[in-house]
This record gives sequence, structure tokens and C-alpha cells, in this order.
Amino acid sequence: MSPDEDRQRRFRTYFWMMVVRVAAFGVFFIVPDWWKLIPAALAVFLPFFAVVVANVSTRPTTDGLEAPNALPPGPSAAASAPPETGGAAPRGDVL
Repeated sequence: MSPDEDRQRRFRTYFWMMVVRVAAFGVFFIVPDWWKLIPAALAVFLPFFAVVVANVSTRPTTDGLEAPNALPPGPSAAASAPPETGGAAPRGDVL
């Protein structure tokens, strides 16, 4: 799923949960007595769940962090490395 499709899916999920919240406000004024507690609780706690559910992305996460727009090491990286001596220390002037 592309990032744009993922964002649209999360937006639709959040939108419909907020539609349910507005409906709960309407039902609050219709139902009698202690039944008002059910739509009131729904209207109070639904925004928290809507945000949590809408922020869950389906895009896979990477194990490590990568710098954005980082260039791969090129030939200049090998040229700047110190030369290997093969274990022997370089000698000065040999006669």
C-alpha cells in the first residue's frame, strides 16, 4: 500500500469514528434517564480510540535508521582510507 493510500485509509477511519461520536451526542438528547450514560461515555472516550486507531500505519518499519537521501559510499571513500601495510612497519632509508 502506498503512503498516500495508507493516509487516506487512516483519514476515513478517523472520519467515520467521529461521525459515530456526533451521532452519540444526538442520541444523548433522545434517550431517557440513566441510558444517557452510554452515549455520553461513547462521545467522551471515542476520540481517544479514534486517534489511536487512525495513527496505526500499515507500512512496514525498518530495523535500522537510515539517513534520508544518504549517498552510498563511492570511490572517494576508498581513496581516503589509510593504506594497508600488510603487518610490517614501513622502514626509513634502506641502503
